[in-house]
Amino acid sequence: MTDQERIPCAVVGVGRMGRHHARIYHELPQAELLAVVDLDEDRRGALADQYRCDDLETVEQLLEKYPQVRAVTVAVPTVYHEAVAAPLLERGIACLIEKPLAPSVEVAQRIVDVAKANNALVQVGHTERFNPAVRAISDLHITPRFIEVDRVSPMTFRSIDVGVVFDIMIHDIDIVLMMAKSPIKDIRAAGVAVLAEHEDVANARIEFEDGCVANLTASRLAMKTERKLRVISETSYISLNYAAKSGVIITRTANDETLRQVRQQVADGADLSDLDYTELVNREEITINDEEPLKAELTNFLDAVTGKAKPAVDADAGFAAVAAAEQIVAAIRSHTWAGIDTSKPV
Repeated sequence: MTDQERIPCAVVGVGRMGRHHARIYHELPQAELLAVVDLDEDRRGALADQYRCDDLETVEQLLEKYPQVRAVTVAVPTVYHEAVAAPLLERGIACLIEKPLAPSVEVAQRIVDVAKANNALVQVGHTERFNPAVRAISDLHITPRFIEVDRVSPMTFRSIDVGVVFDIMIHDIDIVLMMAKSPIKDIRAAGVAVLAEHEDVANARIEFEDGCVANLTASRLAMKTERKLRVISETSYISLNYAAKSGVIITRTANDETLRQVRQQVADGADLSDLDYTELVNREEITINDEEPLKAELTNFLDAVTGKAKPAVDADAGFAAVAAAEQIVAAIRSHTWAGIDTSKPV
């Protein structure tokens, strides 16, 4: 690929996530990393030396020095997403904005509006969409009836300016919305603040208009890291382990007549203890590739910039995740705990 064909890119905010974006842009043959932008001179300077690109302090400097830039990762703290992304989007520059899209629905809507007004591409960095296990289940095209997600990990004391819903559960909110493909009917939730000002542990029950129910649990106070997803439909049961990139799908193999007879026998109170359940179902390991999720995400982003693909998580999907997260937080605040003042951290 010639230099003329490579997409001029930059990364704004090169902290914990941004530095990985810079690394992958440097590695991808279709990308030309022009600059890393960060207020921290030492941090941006070190990466610029490593990846042989420029280092700048502000977005204004980036736009002035590199007006040809076409794709930018915005990896600053969420509260600064709008301030960083807006001037880029106003120039029609594609932005991959790290998750969540914004700290509130109000701000998310403004970002969506400026992007649409300037026909600018927005992709939201819900990297879990590109987890090989999640991509494998997406390819199955099932209609879920019940979804259960557990995402727990030890406290890292990062992102404690927001609660666990916007910090951790937001990953699974996006995945559940993607799988359910139905408007939200009702949300009930509870959460507890233990170490931080906001909730450190939360559980949410989301009911969709088509009847699908999702139960999500997130905690940053666990002793170990676990990320699991279970999905039940009329025809299958799927269990995924995100961290291990492993999964299993169990589907019914018996024909409809056999199943009808079994149901009738159960209804009649028959003793089916001798029936071999394994003959009625089929168990298969889900084939999962080992591609790095962030690399897959950035490849999708650059393909979207050139019109070769659609962004897996566009601005509307990012907005929907923020809207659901905000509803969950509101439900947590309205939840009543007997004998506890929920206006203060526990």
